[in-house]
Amino acid sequence: MENSITTHPATTTTFRTVQIDGLDIFYREAGPAGAPVILFLHGFPSSSHMYRDILRDLADRYHVIAPDYPGFGLSSTPSLQEFEYTFDRLAAVMEQFIDKLGLQRFSLYLQDYGGPVGFRIISKRPELVQALILQNANAYLDGLGPEVQEMGRIQASGDEDVLQQVIDYMVSLEGIKEQYLHGAAHPENVSPDAWLSDHYFIERPGNKAIQAALLKNYHTNFPLYDNWHTYFRTHQPPALITWGRNDKIFIAPGAEAYTRDLQDTELHLLDGGHFALEEYHGVIAELIHQFLQQRLK
Repeated sequence: MENSITTHPATTTTFRTVQIDGLDIFYREAGPAGAPVILFLHGFPSSSHMYRDILRDLADRYHVIAPDYPGFGLSSTPSLQEFEYTFDRLAAVMEQFIDKLGLQRFSLYLQDYGGPVGFRIISKRPELVQALILQNANAYLDGLGPEVQEMGRIQASGDEDVLQQVIDYMVSLEGIKEQYLHGAAHPENVSPDAWLSDHYFIERPGNKAIQAALLKNYHTNFPLYDNWHTYFRTHQPPALITWGRNDKIFIAPGAEAYTRDLQDTELHLLDGGHFALEEYHGVIAELIHQFLQQRLK
């Protein structure tokens, strides 16, 4: 007797590459072509790999897309001489990615670096956004943890040697692992694949210099906070905030701060850390569905 297996192609993640300004931009995609779109922008030191589980969770109901920035994951990694690694430049490439794929309206999931990349784009092009999904993606001084503030002080002091020591730890295997495990309610449920994958890509020749350039450029985000707050107050996108409350990088008051400027918010502080998806991707996926079901009518 033959056994038949039913497959659902629309929910199978596909792996694609598109050319943007001579760069190969890798992305993961799943879900029905006509379904509401959710675009996922990843954080440091990860890539679209951080969204591997939630893409599958949502692909039966949404068209989900998660790219890798230049210098991350499976996208091109031009040298510092060939590409300007700044948040302005990453945002420009991602904006071109959006246009290349013909995305006109979508919900935007932002985590960590995804915040400053995504906020640059949508504050300029608010018509793109149906809803925001914010997970440990900061836009307020309230949300800066002590270590982030200390790094800012070191950079302002001009002590390049100490700053480099901090960055060296952040891109080390131990530093990356700490980002995943610190604050996790159940560290045993966080897959080692996550930090080992990130470490593999950072260990490629020249990549640590790329990551250092972006970390040193992070201070350029702070002067834009007022602009982003103006975007929130003016355009009022509905926002689902699902935040690992034990995150020491972007602390919980940063999640709560969004409610000052956004009128339609739903806030969930989860018992997790910076990469809350590692423990709560199923929970967050269901919260997303419940939230969007009410707003995308």
